[in-house]
Amino acid sequence: MFNKDRQRTEAEVFSDLESLCQSDGYLHTIAYFCFRDNVVRCGEEIQKEDFLEQYGTDRLLRIEISTLIGLAFKVELNVNLPTPAKMQEYIEKTETFLLELHHSMMPDISDMSRLDANNKPDKSYNPFNKGAFLREPIFYGGESAYHFQYRDLSKLKYKHDEDWLIRNKGYSLEELFIVIEAIGDLQLKKVNNILTQFLEEHPNQWSFLAPYTFTVDEIYLAVFSTVSKSTVDLIVNSFVSIENYTFEALDDFNPKNAFPIIKLDTDTYLLFQNYTLLEALYESPFFWFWDDKLYRSQAMINRGNFTEEFSLDRLKSVFGSTRVFQGVNILEKKGVVAGEIDILVLFGNRAIILQAKSKKLTISSRKGNDQSLQSDFKKAVQHAYDQAYFCADLLLRSEYKLVDINNNEIDISSTKFEEIYPVCIVSDHYPALFFQAKQFLKYHETETIKAPFIMDVFFLDVFAEMLDSPLYFLSYLNRRTNYSQELMAHHEMNILAYHLNSNLWLDKGMNLMHIGDDFCAELDMAMLTRRDGLDSIQTPEGILTKYQDTTVGKYISNIERMNNSSTLDFGLLLLTINENSIRQINDVIDLICSKSLVDGKNHDFTIGFEHADGEGLTIHCNYDDYTTAKVRLENHARKRKYYTKSKKWHGICIDPKTKKINFGIYIDSPWKYSQKMEQETSHMAKPLANFNPTTRVMPKKIGRNEKCHCGSGKKYKKCCLWEFPKNCVTAYNPLTGE
Repeated sequence: MFNKDRQRTEAEVFSDLESLCQSDGYLHTIAYFCFRDNVVRCGEEIQKEDFLEQYGTDRLLRIEISTLIGLAFKVELNVNLPTPAKMQEYIEKTETFLLELHHSMMPDISDMSRLDANNKPDKSYNPFNKGAFLREPIFYGGESAYHFQYRDLSKLKYKHDEDWLIRNKGYSLEELFIVIEAIGDLQLKKVNNILTQFLEEHPNQWSFLAPYTFTVDEIYLAVFSTVSKSTVDLIVNSFVSIENYTFEALDDFNPKNAFPIIKLDTDTYLLFQNYTLLEALYESPFFWFWDDKLYRSQAMINRGNFTEEFSLDRLKSVFGSTRVFQGVNILEKKGVVAGEIDILVLFGNRAIILQAKSKKLTISSRKGNDQSLQSDFKKAVQHAYDQAYFCADLLLRSEYKLVDINNNEIDISSTKFEEIYPVCIVSDHYPALFFQAKQFLKYHETETIKAPFIMDVFFLDVFAEMLDSPLYFLSYLNRRTNYSQELMAHHEMNILAYHLNSNLWLDKGMNLMHIGDDFCAELDMAMLTRRDGLDSIQTPEGILTKYQDTTVGKYISNIERMNNSSTLDFGLLLLTINENSIRQINDVIDLICSKSLVDGKNHDFTIGFEHADGEGLTIHCNYDDYTTAKVRLENHARKRKYYTKSKKWHGICIDPKTKKINFGIYIDSPWKYSQKMEQETSHMAKPLANFNPTTRVMPKKIGRNEKCHCGSGKKYKKCCLWEFPKNCVTAYNPLTGE
């Protein structure tokens, strides 16, 4: 292990690691790490525990393995197989050096604080926005995307650049993707067979190198019906590593990331990490275009269009095409453009303003240069946010009108926005984006304009995939932005995964929650099943599965179809309350509907929510016409709101037979004392925050020739007589005792 008494410098450790990586036969050690840490091993059925192993602290990150590859191939290496003892020595030394390297990147604890002019701790000093502190999270922050996202999004990102590829590279996009996919399939097949092959070999001959090698002939054999051998050769060599490169520090540009395929000899190629090849497929072609000065400007346009078009498509998949608008101009009365919105989403009294950018983190920033870090962040995020906030503010003013990219007017004149969400999105992997946004972003928050949500296209893809309905999407957006300062994570994906499992909620007084990477295990399984053919779960257990086939679950779907501001707020409330309250609401709806079916009268229920800041719900169940029912519900809800001194109150009226929502109301206003309301509410009982809705009483005896209480209109003897008492029960109202 490294010497704790004298911590070596990063340069010293890096130099020793480089020497180790260039040792005789070290390629086999890299192959071992790739198999151990990049392959999910499982039995006949894939379990959550299999994926949890990928989040163990004893495994190497892909970026660490890429560093080993970059250092190893600065010289010409041989493929001689080390002895088992030498192999074990390589493994242990590698892990030791990498751990020491990690420690060497961490700033001294003395740099965590600074004294002011009075020799007292300077409270304004924030060490975490300094480059020296950001180098570590930038390097070790992990990946932004799943491998299949790099593969699939590349097809969209470069669809307008195909003519350039054909002219300058000699192959089409389709041929490129066919060959890249064939390389991955071949590697996976070899990896799956390697342990079986070991059974036929002496342990001294065991090596994991073979699965990571391939020939052009092997790839051609898999694609010969669609791609010629010469084209396969062209594509493979487009990603072959350059020689005689410079890689002198941990955060230098590593050519083995941009060109991950290594040519071992005339016929044999080596690819240690297929993930890196797919990442290069997503990122490298743009730099090919950039080298063509005549095409550079068009490549930039295409890149920007991809970010916007992809975001548009994913948001339409959630909200529908009629609620999502591209290229929105905010016009003054004389037609002057006051603001520009890349993508606008309107749903009820909510709006999402999305601004897209395509700025990458530069090498200088990765090295911890303070000025460069902040400059990159301003270009990638801050400018986009400033524009989003400015446009959000304009939406709240009546003197402007909106037109979309096709000059169609968007009418928001009657909309009183409850919430507007500024969202900024980047198109590429932006290391430590979550952490940098927390440290650098300067933003404003009002009662209506929420804190910003910063993400990349890969997160939006997963976000829209898993929360693919407006209510679920908006509910998470609300929670995530409300907790912008209280949450810590390496990546946004961790927080989403936690929400899917446990419904993101912070109790009052909790000012910090750190969400670990291992929460992503079930999300990983679900995404791989949906997108890459894994035979596993489609949906993580949690908020998306708990309320299926329940009355509340049906309400959520019904509310989204209604797209009404009053019922929308009720739907969002349902998604914030805990499982026990949901179960109670389900039960009490069944009970009051049963009561109304018996006597045809109005029955109601009121509940307050301890988790909500002055918020409650009243449910009415009756056969009244709309006007009568609405007046009755509004009066009751206003009294309840006043009695509990709440700011917000929800009310819904439901049909006794179908249990569907007829309409909803939403009251949002500060509480004010009223002598009249004091008199009208003096008799009211306190609404229950917790109750037991399972208490029931037997109904009165019904005559055989009386109308059945189920509401069918038939006589009891010809309807539910033989089902009583299983289905014929009346409700017990816990508020009145009736």
